[in-house]
Amino acid sequence: MAILNRVFANDHPVDLNSRGALFSMFLVGVIAPEVFIVQPGFVQGLVVYLGFDDQGAGYVASAEMFGLAATTILMTFVAHRVNWRKVVFWSLLVMFLANLLCTVSTDLNAFVALRFIAGLGAGSLVSLSFAAVGLTKNPDRNFGFLIMWVLTYGAIVLWAMPTAYELFGFNGVIWFFALFPLAAVPFIRNFPVSGEVDAHVEADAVNLSPQMKGLALFAMLAYFMAQGVVWAYLFLIGVSGGLSEQAVANGLMISQFAGIGGALLAAVIAHQVGRSIPLTVGILGGALCLYFLFGTFEFIVFALAVGVYNFLWNMTHPFLLGAMASFDRRGRVVVYAVAMQMVGLAIGPALAASVISEGEYINVNWFGAGLFVLSLLLILPPVLMQSKTFGAAAAVTD
Repeated sequence: MAILNRVFANDHPVDLNSRGALFSMFLVGVIAPEVFIVQPGFVQGLVVYLGFDDQGAGYVASAEMFGLAATTILMTFVAHRVNWRKVVFWSLLVMFLANLLCTVSTDLNAFVALRFIAGLGAGSLVSLSFAAVGLTKNPDRNFGFLIMWVLTYGAIVLWAMPTAYELFGFNGVIWFFALFPLAAVPFIRNFPVSGEVDAHVEADAVNLSPQMKGLALFAMLAYFMAQGVVWAYLFLIGVSGGLSEQAVANGLMISQFAGIGGALLAAVIAHQVGRSIPLTVGILGGALCLYFLFGTFEFIVFALAVGVYNFLWNMTHPFLLGAMASFDRRGRVVVYAVAMQMVGLAIGPALAASVISEGEYINVNWFGAGLFVLSLLLILPPVLMQSKTFGAAAAVTD
């Protein structure tokens, strides 16, 4: 009760730019994807240590993402009506309890249900941490820091997971996922109570036709379906390619740090280049990386492929969101795009599970690459139309 009193007492606004508030936002933002960001290692643990088959592990990963997607979409409509600190507290508690119950069950159906519940807690944390960072004085910089810490967490945990499995078993890793959310409880008092976000119109925003907006949203869905297809099985792809578990973990750790570089590059060049070239390079480059993960391969090949893959993923993501913000002048496309992102990440692992054949992952790579190409074909028309429309409007103004 003393903890609850400290969390919920004095529901007064906080200085969003203070160190305490920023630390609270970043910590909640890192906890929210605590399993997804290390999903390759988690799926590997389900297969090797719990004895699930590849398809079952994919369904478990997909269930968590469906839960995350559900509350992310829900919070889009109710965030302005609720006390953010209370939502964060109860969401952290849900994640703790769902993970705790995972330590006492090895039944596939029960595990799917529990991962879905854990995802429900994570989804609201994603929404509110991003919303809170968006209210700060310098959101671009702070989003960069948030992405950096998420990827740093992912790099360290992915690297440590094989050793943790050997020393403590699968349940030891689950206990970490259960206890980590509780680390944020003492800092909730520094989290915003609520947020009233003034509508912000991007400088180059235009109102595209419904058809073009639809293409853009389906592009977002296809791109993150591809990510969901590939990311969940990268660990197993590495092991099937002849690498040890620790070697795969090391390669994925390197890829997380490469992802930090991709996000920072996007922040640096965002106002210096258009969107069509970075999106083309990022999406096609990601698809090309999968070509090097067929059959057997050396560690250096795996490390370079997944490193470049993660670099391009985190470079592409900001350009996709920036494009979505420029397709209408009321910001609604961005809201829908984030929802499509979460749905794509939820569907991806289940789709991948459906194309795996006897432990062979070549179909996963081909499927992911195909979805990447599809997303590029869908996003280029609205991006080019936006550029043309904005250029014509600017010329008239001049």
